[in-house]
Amino acid sequence: MAARKFDMIVIGAGPGGYVAAIRGAQLGLSVAIVEREHLGGICLNWGCIPTKALLRSAEVFHLMHRAKEFGLKADGIGYDLDAVVARSRGVAKQLSGGIGHLMKKNKITVVMGAATLPAQGVVSVKTDKGVEDLAAPAIVLATGARARELPGLEADGDRVWTYKHALQPKRMPKDLLVIGSGAIGIEFASFYNTLGAKTTVVEVMDRILPVEDAEIAAFAKKQFVKQGMTILEKATVKKLDRAADKVTAHIEIGGKVETRVYDTVISAVGIVGNVERLGLEDLGVKLDRTHVVTDEYCRTGVKGLYAIGDIAGAPWLAHKASHEGVMVAELIAGQHPHPIKPNSIAGCTYCHPQVASVGLTEEKAKAAGHTVKVGRFPFIGNGKAIALGEPEGMIKTVFDATTGELLGAHMVGAEVTELIQGYVVGRTLETTEAELMETVFPHPTLSEMMHESVLDAYGRALHM
Repeated sequence: MAARKFDMIVIGAGPGGYVAAIRGAQLGLSVAIVEREHLGGICLNWGCIPTKALLRSAEVFHLMHRAKEFGLKADGIGYDLDAVVARSRGVAKQLSGGIGHLMKKNKITVVMGAATLPAQGVVSVKTDKGVEDLAAPAIVLATGARARELPGLEADGDRVWTYKHALQPKRMPKDLLVIGSGAIGIEFASFYNTLGAKTTVVEVMDRILPVEDAEIAAFAKKQFVKQGMTILEKATVKKLDRAADKVTAHIEIGGKVETRVYDTVISAVGIVGNVERLGLEDLGVKLDRTHVVTDEYCRTGVKGLYAIGDIAGAPWLAHKASHEGVMVAELIAGQHPHPIKPNSIAGCTYCHPQVASVGLTEEKAKAAGHTVKVGRFPFIGNGKAIALGEPEGMIKTVFDATTGELLGAHMVGAEVTELIQGYVVGRTLETTEAELMETVFPHPTLSEMMHESVLDAYGRALHM
């Protein structure tokens, strides 16, 4: 049977792939999208969205315990873990169904099955009904990534979990070990700790949240410890001894190995790109440690073949994947989009307190040769934060002392994952401190702290 022909084929229907397909269709291209599991990919089904639903339940639970502070009464506070998980799954299902609707609305052909690339410009899909060939001059790889598993620390779904098991727990952990303190590890640590699990986080680097500004990470750590978490930095889990009802972890700290017992372990030690069984090597695609090597326009070096999102490397963020998808679709349609600037992509971690950042940390700005001006403003100096009962937090801004360029912004505290976008827009518009100082921020809002942090960098803070 002859291959069905399209202008563009997308492999993977996560936030990179489905957005690329929609943008391609908007520009008049005939588009097919191939997905082996769920429309919406990991993000909608097993990542960004369901974790935020779980964390929202934990946040409400935490606030219920603080009812008295707000002049309220709440007795017999508890939770039903199955119902918390069911709500999270319902949210994911609603959004995944919405992607199907968007595919129909944009007249995108959806092919469910596993794809391979037998030749340039050809995609072979193994479906329930057999094998179908599709052809297009432009193919976009958006196959995403999965949890990295370290030898001896592999998940078994019973005592040792990946993020997927942690999203649908069979039981509530009592003594929990989380290996890795990046966004995924810290979010699950925050969720289970809030619901009452005695939680320990092990991080191999010298600080938790290692990609964040050191000062922000230290502030967050202080809050986590206050909430009852145990944080072990510069520590490595060497092996896990599994029994029917417990796991004994051998943890190396300061050159000595000690054993600690837990009932559950969550492994969150990073991700690996889904590059296998696609036929990439035979096509001449360059791979670097499970990621596809691309240029700034996501081109792989093989004519007509692009790679976007997690498969194309860091930062591993859904919003980066979506924007790369738009850029690639526009390139394929003959337009001239700007390449994505990784330093202007915000990172958000939805633990309690939240952490968000964009651009260079103070450390990296100095290492890059900038003379910097740094501003800080604490939540305790902000009326809205105090009224919300959220006085713990800080906003930090880093400027180039010579040009006034906003090099980076780093935040910890309530709702900072929403606030960070103000600085992201500022960086995209190439704003300097002058425009930010002249901008009128509404009162009373948390965003006023952004203004104050800028003012502080230049010795002009008003409320501190």
